[in-house]
Amino acid sequence: MTVVLRRVNRVLLGLAGLLLVLGGGAVLAAALDLSVPSWWPWSGPDDVLLSAADRQRWRDESWWWPVVIAALGIVVLLALWWLLVQFRRARLREVLVDTGDGEAAILRGRALEAVLEADATAQDGVARAKVSLTGRRAAPRTRVALLLEAYAAPGDALSTLSAEALAHARTSAGLPALPTEARLRAVKHRARRVS
Repeated sequence: MTVVLRRVNRVLLGLAGLLLVLGGGAVLAAALDLSVPSWWPWSGPDDVLLSAADRQRWRDESWWWPVVIAALGIVVLLALWWLLVQFRRARLREVLVDTGDGEAAILRGRALEAVLEADATAQDGVARAKVSLTGRRAAPRTRVALLLEAYAAPGDALSTLSAEALAHARTSAGLPALPTEARLRAVKHRARRVS
């Protein structure tokens, strides 16, 4: 599904870019008084986008301007939504697990994330953990965010995460490798008084 969405996204971006380049090039050609096709509405640098007759045609209709503003508002909201979707990383919904008999089982991505979060949070010095799966079904990747207690050593927390939680997830899911990006942060705490 994500591959299809990615392709649709690329096709739509390509078409939008092509239309903008062609339209901008044609307007620029007309503005520079170059030859443009006979059907093109602007033929020279003195032409305007909307003539006086076009601007005044719908002036007396009470529904015209609210419809134009609403349509433009919807276009802007759709463009903003599309822009924000570009920055969202897709989470992996399922992981293929090799069962050893030539078949494959499907493990829900949220279940694996929940187990990894529970294992990571159970570590000494970890206040909270957040895990998300990315990548492909046959080759998942993880992003782990650990919130460490004030007394925790980051190196110890990272090595325990790798040796226990990630190793357990890798062996239980039958994965040859589970590349992981870990981000560590400390809990906000008051400074201790030293006397």
